[in-house]
Amino acid sequence: MYGTQSQRDLSLELPISRQSIHARRAKITVKFQDLYGFTVEGNVDDANILNEVREKVRQQGRAWWALEASKGANWYLQTHVSSALKSSLKFTNLVNAITLKKLIRKGIPPVLRPKVWFSLSGAAKKKSTVPDSYYNDLIIAVEGKVTPATKQIDHDLPRTFPGHPWLDTPEGHASLRRVLVAYSFRDSDVGYCQGLNYVAALLLLVMKTEEDAFWMLAVLLENVLVNDCYSNNLSGCHVEQRVFKDLLKKKCPSIYAHLEALEFDVSLVATEWFLCLFSKSLPSETTLRVWDVLFYEGAKVLFNVALAIFKMKEEELLMTQYVGDVINVIQNTTHHLFDPDDLLTVAFDKIGFMTSTNISKERKKQEPAVMAELDQRLRRLNSSNMDANSGLT
Repeated sequence: MYGTQSQRDLSLELPISRQSIHARRAKITVKFQDLYGFTVEGNVDDANILNEVREKVRQQGRAWWALEASKGANWYLQTHVSSALKSSLKFTNLVNAITLKKLIRKGIPPVLRPKVWFSLSGAAKKKSTVPDSYYNDLIIAVEGKVTPATKQIDHDLPRTFPGHPWLDTPEGHASLRRVLVAYSFRDSDVGYCQGLNYVAALLLLVMKTEEDAFWMLAVLLENVLVNDCYSNNLSGCHVEQRVFKDLLKKKCPSIYAHLEALEFDVSLVATEWFLCLFSKSLPSETTLRVWDVLFYEGAKVLFNVALAIFKMKEEELLMTQYVGDVINVIQNTTHHLFDPDDLLTVAFDKIGFMTSTNISKERKKQEPAVMAELDQRLRRLNSSNMDANSGLT
């Protein structure tokens, strides 16, 4: 589980002073590895929170194992049905579906994540439509080929979670490269986009095998997330930013009004969230708890989580006076969200209900403005290039 920092390190003897115990504890910095090998740095309170999270993970594991024992190893597959079939669901299946949704929001035990994600996300079904040798054949076929995508991938590999004990090694780089290059050839329209390196790296750590990580990446980009989120012009990501800004206005009007007064653009923090799916911003276990729900409930979850981050710090945000202050509050919040329940409780209980249908309507509403803006940007770029070229002749 989480790193085994010695009790001696965590119980440093401090000279007696008039400082409060909390203030003294806040100054003690400890480092340890989390479940997925990332180095966590925080104070003693952070370490205690992570110990509590570790215990919650154990409790969730016991709950899942109990259900497997009583309902069968793959009981959760019986609940994953299309909306067209919901009217004919048996009562027991309906109960299972409600139970599963609650369980997933509380977290899938790490040991079960690979098989639960693979089944419920649709990755297993996607893989079943091609020959068993598909991934290996693809790896062999693209070996040695050089494209703009492979060049960018090679450039980004050393910058992907530097210092990680496996990812930041020749073996880790090679494994991540194969997954990213293979997908860049599978979908040439996407190719490779910065941000995918972090997503694929975390998928590798969870899924354990390259092939499974590849299919999880495929189902994520082709079925779970909005189209064109990772295309050349990032049009899908721009749409998500506009939808998020509109939702912030509706769900957190005071925060929205204050940020507008400061001329703060939410894309300054949210672009990374939507491209990296929080993998660069949140602690690993918190990110993966978000992904637990993402793979089951869909991309709308990203909006819940993004709104929750702002909502959690409403009082502090309303006191900010500069754009830099807002960024500092947000980044300090995300980097120390070690207890996933703190974030997800706000995301699902305090933000309000949002359906995938409503989110889709919002996207369609924002698409024309985004495409017009991108078209105008492209025309300006082409015009600048023409002026530059004419100056050379």
